[in-house]
Amino acid sequence: MFTEPTPPVAAARPRSTQVFGVEWTDDYYWLRERENPEVVAHIKAENSYTAASLQHTEPLQERLYAELVACVKETDQSALSPDGAYLYYDRTVAGEQYLLHCRIPQAGGSEELLIDENEYADSQPYFRMGVFKPSRDQQLLAFAMDTNGSERFDLYVKDLTTGALVDGPIHNVSYDVEWAADGRTLFYATYNDAWRTSRLYRHTLGSDTASDVLIFDEADESFDLSLSKTRSGAFLVLRLKSNITSEEWLLPADRPEANFELVAARQHGVEYTTHHSGDFLYIQTNEHAQNFKVLRVPVAQRDAVPDEIIPHRAAISIDTLELFAEYMAVLEREHGLEQIRIIELGSGAQHRVVFPEPVYSCNTWGPYANLEYKTTTLRLSYSSLVTPQSTIDYNMASRTWTVVKQLEVPGYDPAKYRCERIYATAPDGVQVPLSVVSSVDAPHDGSNPLFLYGYGSYGATIDPEFSSRRIPLLERGFTYVIAHIRGGGEMGRAWWESGKVLTKRNTFTDFIAAAEHLIAQGYTTPDKLVIKGRSAGGLLMGAVTTMRPDLFRAVIAGVPFVDVVNTSLDPSVPLVVGEYEEWGDPRIEEQFHYLRSYSPYDCTAPAHYPHILATAGYFDPRVQYWEPAKWVQKLRAVKTNSNRALLKTEMVGGHAGPSGRYDYLRDIAFEYAFFLDALGMVEEQ
Repeated sequence: MFTEPTPPVAAARPRSTQVFGVEWTDDYYWLRERENPEVVAHIKAENSYTAASLQHTEPLQERLYAELVACVKETDQSALSPDGAYLYYDRTVAGEQYLLHCRIPQAGGSEELLIDENEYADSQPYFRMGVFKPSRDQQLLAFAMDTNGSERFDLYVKDLTTGALVDGPIHNVSYDVEWAADGRTLFYATYNDAWRTSRLYRHTLGSDTASDVLIFDEADESFDLSLSKTRSGAFLVLRLKSNITSEEWLLPADRPEANFELVAARQHGVEYTTHHSGDFLYIQTNEHAQNFKVLRVPVAQRDAVPDEIIPHRAAISIDTLELFAEYMAVLEREHGLEQIRIIELGSGAQHRVVFPEPVYSCNTWGPYANLEYKTTTLRLSYSSLVTPQSTIDYNMASRTWTVVKQLEVPGYDPAKYRCERIYATAPDGVQVPLSVVSSVDAPHDGSNPLFLYGYGSYGATIDPEFSSRRIPLLERGFTYVIAHIRGGGEMGRAWWESGKVLTKRNTFTDFIAAAEHLIAQGYTTPDKLVIKGRSAGGLLMGAVTTMRPDLFRAVIAGVPFVDVVNTSLDPSVPLVVGEYEEWGDPRIEEQFHYLRSYSPYDCTAPAHYPHILATAGYFDPRVQYWEPAKWVQKLRAVKTNSNRALLKTEMVGGHAGPSGRYDYLRDIAFEYAFFLDALGMVEEQ
């Protein structure tokens, strides 16, 4: 007989705060003291309690883990991606946690193993590869590693001829590293104490990093710095960006000692990105164009009046551009679905890529995707909720579509499942899209368990793409649904803007409307409805749980931003100031009161709550571990039923959870076991 363990109790040490005449007490503020041994002991006690609470599910966890692994072709290889004289790809080996990065000569020859992540990760409890950038002549490789989850990387340079490390480590480097054309000069960005990428340096290979030249130092706490290179290889692009404003500077890649030159000075609320092909710069901008437009200006006359290549369209938003020597691929969104428009730069002739399913996901990013400039081939990744990921080479000239590789999912039969797009009506009448996948014979009589996922922030999109990780749930009769709620970008820029700052509550009421619609249409019942979101989606979980605790059976709030007011009031917390344009500035009275109206930690009051599992990373730079730790303590103190409130913290790791692919699947198995246990679906032993 299973006996429920006793949860750990953090001491209540009240701390009072008063803002705009509102006074409140935080009993658990002291849990922020990361180095305090009492805090460390408490977090470890929470982990022990969570493990003990779900100990009876360990056989189920093992079965789920085995099923998840069985859905993966453990020894596999990605599609070959051309770049000059080489074809680049990644491999996995059964039993190994991490990737092997490889290449072979296009003219023929044997494989070159560039980096075996397993060798570097072998002695580390956490490992994540950052930048992976061959030099222009492809004789050197700049690569970076994070070994604690902080996302502060150590940068190295490897000689690909000898295999020796010839430079590094350079510490505290971000994801932003680029080679100059000479193959001897590296530009890299670093973090400040608030985890903001604020400085750009120039480094000469083999020199002492103490002599690296500071190129740029962004002082505005609401702006981050990033660095990229145009596909043409002609320019480095320094980008300074807040959530709603950007500014870019260009440097000819063959003149690393020159100064970056401003494209256009920042204007509040105006974003733009700069691309290059031939004699022109192509600029995607939202100036007087909510869903963006595309302008063109000669490289030699940047102050000339630009030509409008693609006008603003109210029903179609532009996500990004891919510029090649003769073609431009425009990634657009219409009716919530990704589209790709191909434009021949010389003639202006254009067409859209035709996709085979009505609900799908496609993109042009990914490891080694679209590395070449002088090509007619656009590399795509395509999938749907039922179709495994395919790597596609689309010939922009002949309009032909070639499947280079499709993800192999052992034992998977897509004919067993169906996907559909349905709509829920929000309280203000807005139609909220839902992407649904289930068994083809799933009834609509409320008998099925349902997993509802959401995010809804930063204009980010959660597209209906394939994941083999859903299969164990689908096989157990689950319906899986993505709610494309406001605050995301699925329906264009206005969709984001109607779910941020003083309209943020739309994100939460959209999700609640989605749940209510699914129940009303017989997809499930409240007792069989489980929900999950991560990070800003974790805030979503906290908000809908405190607003409608009766609507859900179980909740997973992954690395959740739930202590909204206290965190936003403290600019010393990493990344806080830059978030004001997304969530609101608590120094402004109207926005302060609005934040308090939904902040989960502040709104947690006595109620019958669903089963709740909150997760954290002790070194997470994006959402501090103490937010879910405090929330779980408050939940236990006020909830009026016996449902569990659990906290699981990765003691070495960051925002993304475990780094190894097998460790990650064990984490998923644990979460699924939590849901199945809450639903009374733990199978007989």
